[in-house]
Amino acid sequence: MPIEFTHVPGKIHAADASFFYDFVETATKLSLIEDAGFRKIVIDDQAGLLTNMDLAAQTLDRTSSLEVVLTHWAGVIEPTVAARQLAALDARSGGRLSLRMLSEPLSDDDAEARPAGHTVVWQRIDEYLVLLKRLWSNDRPFDHEGTFYSIKGGYVPRKGPHGADVTIRMGGQSGTALRVAGRHADVFELAPGSLAEIRQSMERVRGAAAEHGRAGKLRFALPVRIRSEDKPAASCQKALELAGPPAQVALSLLSYAALGINEFMIVGIDRPREIATAGREAIALLRNSLARREADVPQPGAFASRATQGARAGC
Repeated sequence: MPIEFTHVPGKIHAADASFFYDFVETATKLSLIEDAGFRKIVIDDQAGLLTNMDLAAQTLDRTSSLEVVLTHWAGVIEPTVAARQLAALDARSGGRLSLRMLSEPLSDDDAEARPAGHTVVWQRIDEYLVLLKRLWSNDRPFDHEGTFYSIKGGYVPRKGPHGADVTIRMGGQSGTALRVAGRHADVFELAPGSLAEIRQSMERVRGAAAEHGRAGKLRFALPVRIRSEDKPAASCQKALELAGPPAQVALSLLSYAALGINEFMIVGIDRPREIATAGREAIALLRNSLARREADVPQPGAFASRATQGARAGC
């Protein structure tokens, strides 16, 4: 499976202007992002969910192939309203929309200090996603009375092209987060760490997904920051820090790809020159290296075929 690259607009300080602040300039950057080889872009503006939905719509209108990863939180709007808006966005995009569910307002790091609140947040996300999928697939209105949501006559008449199969992205490290992600996530966003730590995390996630018969359906994404000398390392976004020449960065990423990671989320490359350089150098080098590695792996039956030919030649 080919490696995909996702662009994650940088957030150095909360007071910084958004990547989408000037959409005329942003449209130029989006074109560069598509040309550089990025498959997706994350919409995660500090202004919140409704702004994210508006930015997602504008991004989809101004790009032809770029997929939009819409950051979303349960509890901000009612599931029926969200299901209608997201289905409309999915239809507008021609199926280029995926949903990235976060655990805010409590982050996953709060699990130790506030276990009760943390558990409640993830239980609400679980019920919310169950309702979204049901609203995207039902052919008649239904009622629901749950712990967090009450719905009467829930129905979305115009489904998106994917129906209930919109790609769901999740993350987290606590047992509670993994149980919910194991049930719902199509893509799991890993926390940065060493090769051994990430391998262990992937095994835990697969174990949680296996309880729902979904271990083989998961894909894994890893946030990565490619740092240049003139750029500060500090950021509120957690990502694997890599620095050095493009060939060295590509070689480092190759080791993580070998673990079974399907996607690298490139964080904080926002200036036009950086975007173009990432596509021309790091992304291209990694794809070429992966292609060479796959070409060097014998295909099933290839050895047997050569052995048969050798046996015949010796007769």
